[in-house]
Amino acid sequence: MDFLKKITDNPYQDLYWNIPEEQKRGTVSVIGGNGLNFRTTIKTAEFLTDRFPIKDVRVVLPDTLKSKLPPVENLIFLKTTDVGSFASSSELNSIIDNADFSLILGDLSKNSITAKALAEALTESKKPVLITRDAIDLIAEVKPEQILMRNDLIIFGSLVQWQKIFKSIYYPKILMPSESLMQVAEAFHKFCLSYPVQAILLHGGQILICKNGNVEVVPLAKSGYSPLTIWSGEMAGKIMALNLYNPDKFIEASVAGIMLK
Repeated sequence: MDFLKKITDNPYQDLYWNIPEEQKRGTVSVIGGNGLNFRTTIKTAEFLTDRFPIKDVRVVLPDTLKSKLPPVENLIFLKTTDVGSFASSSELNSIIDNADFSLILGDLSKNSITAKALAEALTESKKPVLITRDAIDLIAEVKPEQILMRNDLIIFGSLVQWQKIFKSIYYPKILMPSESLMQVAEAFHKFCLSYPVQAILLHGGQILICKNGNVEVVPLAKSGYSPLTIWSGEMAGKIMALNLYNPDKFIEASVAGIMLK
């Protein structure tokens, strides 16, 4: 099990020095929401603005919300479907390509138009993306093989969500909630040798971070979050910010983000 490393103390604290202190840096797009639910997108963007020296945090919402929210700076509305979720892949693609990093938080509504728009944006855009929460469920519906070939895409989900992704590409391994940490780690070791996508998942009170066949494991308790609050958007924001400031160091930056208090 040479590919597996268990983390108890933070070995990557030196990466915090790469967070700029005096001059804000970077443009981030926080994408999510539908006509009825957009709280997580707004709250996560506020958290990033307050917690990190990011120069420009853009909040990207469906335009069905335009009449419900006051006009504020960095609030962007995109074309929507009849059910109030994102409809245009070209608009999503443009938003992602005009940011240094994008965070897709979900609440997108489960419909084929939005799934297609998301898939096309993820396969055509050229900038780093972290996708989490129920946005992951749409990945398995359209072009999953192409999406997983992105080496600058971070998928942060539950074991059940990764199980759906594995099934969608007919990957020869069935992930079961009853499996041990070692069994899951070995499955992702092999998966991340086959696909360049960057994987983060929660399983059995442990957070696994995987890339290029390497797997590092952090106890959830070390993050300060619970199995419920881990999906609030804050942890995803921390992971994204540390990767923004430390490009090409996915595992190290992700561990540092998870353990950042």
